[in-house]
Amino acid sequence: MAGLHHVTAISGNPLRNLKFYRELLGLRLVKKTVNFDDPGTYHLYYGDESGTPGTILTFFPWEHAAPGRGGVGQTQQTAVRVPARSIGYWTHRFIEKGVAHEALEKRFGESVLSFTDPDGMSLALVGVPGAESERAWSNSDIPAEHAIRGFHGVTLLLEDAARTGAILTNVLGFEAAGREGSISRYRSPNAVGGVVDIYEAKGFLPGRMGRGSVHHIAFRAADDATEAEMARKLVSDHGMHPTEQKDRNYFRSIYFREPGGILFEIATDIPGFAVDEPLATLGEALKLPPFLEAHRKDIEGVLAPLDDEQVA
Repeated sequence: MAGLHHVTAISGNPLRNLKFYRELLGLRLVKKTVNFDDPGTYHLYYGDESGTPGTILTFFPWEHAAPGRGGVGQTQQTAVRVPARSIGYWTHRFIEKGVAHEALEKRFGESVLSFTDPDGMSLALVGVPGAESERAWSNSDIPAEHAIRGFHGVTLLLEDAARTGAILTNVLGFEAAGREGSISRYRSPNAVGGVVDIYEAKGFLPGRMGRGSVHHIAFRAADDATEAEMARKLVSDHGMHPTEQKDRNYFRSIYFREPGGILFEIATDIPGFAVDEPLATLGEALKLPPFLEAHRKDIEGVLAPLDDEQVA
């Protein structure tokens, strides 16, 4: 299975983040945990009902982080899929809810509605014919026929597209799928999470990571053996230096910086988000990895409460 596994970004206030992504966009909070490397910070995962790879958008809410600055060496935009006929519904919803958005445009023949979240993260809704037949989480005030269907893809802003494109095609399971102006498109066989666009922008200022920035992009590996083979090819064919495998409880990951400087992750599809709580109650309780469980009381004392009353 090829394509995006998840996208992880930096947000500010976690309550505001929860209100926007769960209440306004209608995504399910599938996991409430902490940053394993910084356990005083939440790690919030949103997605479809079960957190299927290709639907998972996650956040580190570092409330006091300075705003990021878009530029070369960063993910310029993260796009999600909706049925083509739903673009009008979402335009009206954004107007009603006061969401900053741009005029509808066409990219590669698709309708794209760009918008930003409360921390300035660049997002887009892409209207996809036939997407209404794809699974969607609809336990919200958003009618099921208009619900988000997972990722469409990401746009990377890079000085040079060639070496990154070679990794996408040789290691990550994508194929070159055309060019429009300065943007090269790559597609995987999976419709959901199947697009990576590279915007080649020579001479642009480098970006600065911060609030509203994408921290890293994760790509799918079916299992450990597939991931190990991908790591081997990164080293032998591209001179990359991936990390050792890290156990993230819900997937196992390796990390590397692609030639343009963006942090890439390869994450296994297994074991998934139901490994430590039932599907019916995903995201309701704070879940900690075994090595942090002994510190639960201290961690809960640092984290701001996230309950329905506070985000209503």
